[in-house]
Amino acid sequence: MKKINSTDSIRQPIITEKATILSEQNKTVFKVHSGANKNSIKKSIEKLFKVTVTKVNIINTKTKKKIKQGKLSTKPGFKKAIITLKKGQSIDLSTGI
Repeated sequence: MKKINSTDSIRQPIITEKATILSEQNKTVFKVHSGANKNSIKKSIEKLFKVTVTKVNIINTKTKKKIKQGKLSTKPGFKKAIITLKKGQSIDLSTGI
């Protein structure tokens, strides 16, 4: 298996209504590489944003079949991570990395 670079494990932030509600509880949601594990995600978040991570939860979303204009297509699945930060710390997603 190919080793994942610390900057490659984080793909993009997920900004939805549910994610903004979680941000009030010091949590941030990211789309991550499918081969990343909790330890590599924690290290890369701490390295990129210079914050202290207390907990990492991972959710695998499965691929879904959709019918679009009468044709069968698939919506790809992905892995997302919910990052819990230390109290008083936050990640400002509007500024970028």
